[in-house]
Amino acid sequence: MPKVSRVCASNVNSMTGHVDHGKSTLMGRLLLDLQVVDQRTVDRLKNEATQIGKSSFALAWVMDETKEERARGVTVDFATNYFETSTTKFTILDAPGHQDFIPNMIAGASQADFAVLVIDSSTNSFESGLRGQTKEHALLVRSMGVQQLIIAVNKMDTTSWSQTRFTEIETQMSTFLTSAGFQLKNITFVPVAGLTGENVVTRIGNTALWYTGPTLVSALEKQQATTRSIEKPLRLTINDIFRGGINNPLSISGRLEQGSLQVGDQILVQPAGETGHIKTIELANEAAEWAVAGQIVTLHLTNIDAAHLRQGDIVCSVASPIQNLMSFTAKVLAFEHVLPGYVDVHRGPMYQTGKVARLVALLDKASGEVVKRKPRIVQPGQVVRCVVEVEGKMPLEKGGRVVLRSEGVTVGAGLLE
Repeated sequence: MPKVSRVCASNVNSMTGHVDHGKSTLMGRLLLDLQVVDQRTVDRLKNEATQIGKSSFALAWVMDETKEERARGVTVDFATNYFETSTTKFTILDAPGHQDFIPNMIAGASQADFAVLVIDSSTNSFESGLRGQTKEHALLVRSMGVQQLIIAVNKMDTTSWSQTRFTEIETQMSTFLTSAGFQLKNITFVPVAGLTGENVVTRIGNTALWYTGPTLVSALEKQQATTRSIEKPLRLTINDIFRGGINNPLSISGRLEQGSLQVGDQILVQPAGETGHIKTIELANEAAEWAVAGQIVTLHLTNIDAAHLRQGDIVCSVASPIQNLMSFTAKVLAFEHVLPGYVDVHRGPMYQTGKVARLVALLDKASGEVVKRKPRIVQPGQVVRCVVEVEGKMPLEKGGRVVLRSEGVTVGAGLLE
């Protein structure tokens, strides 16, 4: 990646969407056209893909790096990469679209300032996606606090850049997204062709004279980074744990949700209660003395036992630790029918087996006022205050976001009260 010479802002965006709608290929194209990866690398990937009969997967392999992802042809874990334009530096999180890997998608979306929802515009693909993960991903990113959304209407080359098809998708998605809590002013629709690169970095020419909006890159530049509090106590969610060799025996990475940290600080990791010290800090693979809320960092640690650390654990200050809970009250938006019973409780990459112990009250979506006390069942689209119990300790606090899933289906998401 080239050195950053002029950066006016920093953004983290999550790529989401139904499986096979072209997320990874679109991101590979973006990174190629912005010269983050070179043509030689893509040519090598194309040769490797051709050998197993998947030549069109070369751009996707820029993001999908593991053997499992390349063999299956789907993103499994969320991949991280960096790129920059003349005004903004971006961190991109390519989230998996397959329903088997929704927990990994949640982990990626929980870090994002905004999301790019990729939709396959080709015949029947948009419709099948809308019945599949497209709606679930949109609901999840909104439940994670994401308010800004770019809809990349992909594979427009397969529709001969049909304005009618684009307008049809825009109309249906606008109706759904506004009902899900997004504001129209925060939604941008961009037609693109990830495989061929049209309207990703370079504007469409005579192919689609009807479209006068931004390219995908221009739309990305217009998004605003989420305001995060530097003054609040330190909170960082661990997304990866690895060993860096003799000089850095234990390292962790994740996004600073609030607060700040610097080299030499003592930290506490919950729920294990392990303490350690920050030896060095890296930001986008470069050494730094300190980091603040909103940045994705790598911390090289000393005086801490790796055996007690897990993905999803929370790094906090010793003076102001996050509390470990085994029961909490949350305000939850139901995606499916919700009733008392067993669920998996997700907080970013962390999850615990638990149960909805009690439905306290149905709430008005707009005002939050109680509509009905002690409901027996909650219908999709309703908001409920409920008591949730988990089998193991989870580091949670007021305002924290959780997702409830059962038997591979997301049943609801909401905020701790």
